[in-house]
Amino acid sequence: MSLAPAPGRAGGPPRCADAAELRGDAGVGTAPPAARWLLLEHPGPWAVDAVPGSGVDPAVLVPLGAAAARSATRILLVRRPGRRPAPERRTWLLSGPGLGTVEGRWRTDADLVDAVAALGAPDPDPVLTGPSAPVLLVCAHGVHDTCCAVRGRPVAAALDRAHPGLVWECSHVGGDRFAPNVVVLPDGFYYGGLAPTTAVATVAAHLAGRVETAHLRGMSRYPPVQQAAVVAAHEAYGPLAAGAVVVTDARSVPATGTAGARTIVEMRVAGLPDAVRAEVVAERRPPTRLTCRAARDGVATEYRVERLG
Repeated sequence: MSLAPAPGRAGGPPRCADAAELRGDAGVGTAPPAARWLLLEHPGPWAVDAVPGSGVDPAVLVPLGAAAARSATRILLVRRPGRRPAPERRTWLLSGPGLGTVEGRWRTDADLVDAVAALGAPDPDPVLTGPSAPVLLVCAHGVHDTCCAVRGRPVAAALDRAHPGLVWECSHVGGDRFAPNVVVLPDGFYYGGLAPTTAVATVAAHLAGRVETAHLRGMSRYPPVQQAAVVAAHEAYGPLAAGAVVVTDARSVPATGTAGARTIVEMRVAGLPDAVRAEVVAERRPPTRLTCRAARDGVATEYRVERLG
C-alpha cells in the first residue's frame, strides 16, 4: 500500500515522489552512508540547509561540524511530531550501530560542547549513556522538499501513536523521491515509500527482529552496492534481525558487455554455515527530475543483484 499521490504543481509535473512511483524507481542501495548520527532538537522553522541555517552560534557549530566530519557522523535537526514547542532544556542524541544511543541536554548553544566531546570520545561517557531505546526518524523537511512534509508528517503521527516517545520528525535524510522516509536508529536502516499503516507494521517488525524488505532502501553503515547485497540477503534468507547480515569483503570485477559496473560482495548471514556471495550490477538510469526543488534533471544509479548464494 502507498500513499495517495500528492497534488502536483498547478500546471506542472507531478511531485518527485509521485513521479518516482510512476517510473518504478528502485530504492535499494540509496541510504546515504554514515557511521553515526547526531540529532539536535530544534523546533524550527528549518532552512533549506537545516544545520547551517539553524541559528546555532558558529563558534559552536564549526567545531561540532569538524568533529562530526572526523567521525563520519551526520548531523540532523529533530523535533517531536505535531509541532509541539521545544522544552527549555532541549535534547541531543548521538546514535549509531555499535554505539547505542548517547543522550544529553542543552539550554544554550554553549551546552553543545558535551556533544562535541561525545563525538570525539572513543567510548562515550557512561554518565551520558542512557538505555539504548530505538530512535525513529521521519523526514518531514518540507522546505527542502514538499513530498517530505506532505507524506512524512502523517507517518510521523502514526508512528508516534504506536511508539510514543521514540519518534522524531527530522531534517533532510536523502532520497526525497522515496518519501516518506523512516530511519531506525541505532541500526541505521532506511525505509521509504511508506504509508501510515505500512510504516507502523514495518517498524514493528524491525523492532521485533524481523527486517521486512518491501520498503527497505538500505543501511547507512555500508556503501550503496553493499547495501543492495545485504538487502538481497535479507530478502532471500529472512526474516532476519538488523545485525544478522555482515559484509566481510567487496571487490570490483570487470564489466561484461554493456552491463554496468560489477561488484562481488561476500557476507556472513546468521544461521548459515557458509559465506554468502552476491554479484551486484550498478547501472546509471536515464536523466530525470529527482527532487521537487531540482532545477535540472539528474542521473541516479540502480543496483541489481544478479547472483546470490
